[in-house]
Amino acid sequence: MTLTLYGIPNCDTVKKARRWLDEHGLAHRFHDYRKDGLDAAQLQGWIDKLGWEKLLNKSGTTFRKLPDAEKEGLDAAKAKALMLDQPAMIRRPLVDADGALSVGFSADDWQQRFAA
Repeated sequence: MTLTLYGIPNCDTVKKARRWLDEHGLAHRFHDYRKDGLDAAQLQGWIDKLGWEKLLNKSGTTFRKLPDAEKEGLDAAKAKALMLDQPAMIRRPLVDADGALSVGFSADDWQQRFAA
């Protein structure tokens, strides 16, 4: 299985997820949005599969600090532009396991999904 974990390294949830993968001996590649970038086509693919509402982290600090005018009238195009401009607004971690995408970390869910 090819496993890629997307996020930012200083996120506590990403740290927990990476630790869990290491403890369970699951090889993975970490993609840091800030260092490795994020292209529009890839983000669009995630939006198509998961929906922008699931990807956009409205409870995060980055989103909450936006001016109200930027938060109003959110739709797929506006959300995509925000996430491309500030990838920290993408809910973390996003995991791509051979094309199957998921967002967030739960040890119980991951145990069922990834443990052999």
